[in-house]
Amino acid sequence: MTAPSIFPDLEPLLPRVSKPVQYVGGELNAQVKDWESAAVRWALMYPDAYEVGLPNQGVMILYELLNERQDALAERCYAVWPDLEALMREHRVPAFTVDSHRPLGAFDLLGVSFSTELGYTNLLTALDLAGIPLHAVDRGTDHPIVVAGGHAAFNPEPIADFVDVAAIGDGEEVVGEITDVVKAWKADGRPGGRRELLLRLAGVDGCYVPSLYEVSYGPDGAIAAVTPVDERVPRSVTKRTTTDLDAWPYPKQPLVPLADTVHERASVEIFRGCTRGCRFCQAGMITRPVRERSLQGVGEMVDAAVRASGFDEVGLLSLSSADHSEIAEITKGLADRYEGTNTSLSLPSTRVDAFNIDLANEISRNGRRSGLTFAPEGGSERIRRVINKMVSEDDLIRTVSEAFAQGWRQVKLYFMCGLPTEEDEDVLQIADMAHNVIRAGREASGRNDVRCTISIGGFVPKPHTPFQWAAQASPEVIDDRLRKLREKVNSNRRLGRNVGMRYHDGEPSLIEGLLARGDRRVGRVIERVWREGGRFDGWSEHFSYQRWVQACTAELEPLGVSLAWFTTRERDRDEVLPWDHLDSGLERDWLWDDWQDALSGREQDDCRWTPCFDCGVCPSTGTDIEVGPSGTTLLPLTVVNPLTGGARGEGTASARGNAGAGG
Repeated sequence: MTAPSIFPDLEPLLPRVSKPVQYVGGELNAQVKDWESAAVRWALMYPDAYEVGLPNQGVMILYELLNERQDALAERCYAVWPDLEALMREHRVPAFTVDSHRPLGAFDLLGVSFSTELGYTNLLTALDLAGIPLHAVDRGTDHPIVVAGGHAAFNPEPIADFVDVAAIGDGEEVVGEITDVVKAWKADGRPGGRRELLLRLAGVDGCYVPSLYEVSYGPDGAIAAVTPVDERVPRSVTKRTTTDLDAWPYPKQPLVPLADTVHERASVEIFRGCTRGCRFCQAGMITRPVRERSLQGVGEMVDAAVRASGFDEVGLLSLSSADHSEIAEITKGLADRYEGTNTSLSLPSTRVDAFNIDLANEISRNGRRSGLTFAPEGGSERIRRVINKMVSEDDLIRTVSEAFAQGWRQVKLYFMCGLPTEEDEDVLQIADMAHNVIRAGREASGRNDVRCTISIGGFVPKPHTPFQWAAQASPEVIDDRLRKLREKVNSNRRLGRNVGMRYHDGEPSLIEGLLARGDRRVGRVIERVWREGGRFDGWSEHFSYQRWVQACTAELEPLGVSLAWFTTRERDRDEVLPWDHLDSGLERDWLWDDWQDALSGREQDDCRWTPCFDCGVCPSTGTDIEVGPSGTTLLPLTVVNPLTGGARGEGTASARGNAGAGG
């Protein structure tokens, strides 16, 4: 089957849209393989704008892995802005990939990576523009298999009508196994049609096929049972877990954007998983256990990424990067290695209790000192015990004081509003903490120009966490507390003028909560919102709370449930949750017990450094915690300019200066 490029039809439209460069492809390290030579063809979509999607690490990894195979190819696509969507509909231009501009409908598989549930309406736009039936049940043998992945795929029930498969957990291995199944089915002559292919995919560990399960509901509106409809289908699906990260050193050749993106850096994941046990954190819960990349593995990946991309910043990524057992050796070794090259390091995620000024100095040695970022999450010590985020204010003040004394001028603090058991006073203490940071900063630095920015988001209970049973706070409660907090921050004008406050109102959070904990009945709400113009719901300028509320009223209330039923209602222990048949490795009883501990304000230790407390992940996934230290050091090497071939001192590794990747 041939699939000619649609670029001749697309190109005349591009001068009429904003940022046309995001649709043309051709980035440094992008790949275009011969269409005819591949037995299996993937289109990989990040359902948001290019500027958000291109740096996504998960898509980049799968893109490289699949294109390394001789029998497969992968191309990328991103959501198109409404201006181009309108022109594509007018001129009948189908959804396309940015690599070779082939239509999405020509691929065997469409893999969609969901970092947030607010991207669901963009999926429907892509399917409709591609000519792929919205509902999986209406697709035939020649339509792509739509595969959902990413953190939101741990509860794919709200989009069960629209996706064929949800891949649960790490993608490095499962994407290859899916490819093998599709290749064999095609080679056999496509026996049994689409249903047979879906049955075969349901046999792949970590693959959940919603159409092969039947959901029934009780008179109270809750789920009564989720039942497989074929004996070949497992009753529950367990997530995939990639072990030995050193065996998967991807991406080796990071994509360098042609237009401005949210992150313009090479990113290296230094470990995966987290056992800190923050009860609100879905990412920490579903990615257990901790698996560290070795010191040598990190060094090799950083070297390869800088040489291949020319980026002048390297982000050392994980959920809490300073928790790596050899973070001091990593940062010092890399700072030594790249001294004098303009290649700087960043730790996008750090905890106060894992942070020290020596670490900060190493990170900033080759770059500029911007600001320090920490996430206490709760304003009061009481609420931090509830969420198991035991960062003391004394530790925070001690850390920022030392930082301000050594030349830093800005600190950003992240918090949440609407946490379980939260009261007004818990939120108002955020103002006290910010004022104390300014006092400490002025005293330590002898200057009045220190800044503290507090950034606050509405709390959304997520599946597979101890808070999955919690009632979500209403937008009215969140907005009222944020108003009171602003008043208290500004009540002391001498300190408040140095405190910036950024916050998200409660309305988008409530809709995210609906999509995070919804079941299949929510799919009709998503479709109605999309048909009424819903696009880019993660962007405040495109989000319409009223549109979602009206769709919920129209679609859910005739079924005996409502927006409030899915969001602001607390669940009891015995209720069947929409994702109970999807196994993240965590024992349900352990999650419930931790929820009860939260309500009592009891803390839970980090099992990396204490005896096992039986959360269930290691035995259920057949893995174990993998941490150092290795006892080795990072060997020095000659840093070579990636494009001129010159050794250190003969140029810089600057993405903008050398790779021509400005935007």
